[in-house]
Amino acid sequence: MEILFPMGQTVITRAAQDTLDAQDVKLALDRHSRGDWGDLDQHDWKANEVALAEDLRLFSVYYDRSGTKFYVITGQDRASTCVLLPEDY
Repeated sequence: MEILFPMGQTVITRAAQDTLDAQDVKLALDRHSRGDWGDLDQHDWKANEVALAEDLRLFSVYYDRSGTKFYVITGQDRASTCVLLPEDY
């Protein structure tokens, strides 16, 4: 699959960096950039499809190999993408 949008500068919160497996973060970023929004319900998945078309914020949910939930969020301006834990949100 092709990359669907620019992700800008990628950042990760300290808690996410200290908790998540780096390979799982890389895989999630790759999936996010290709429009695989991870573990979202159908409503939120469709909302991301609209957000992609209208240049709005993009939000994905993934789990690392130990089962830790984390988010990947790309801002509306596509200047940055952040990897964070739910408690960082």
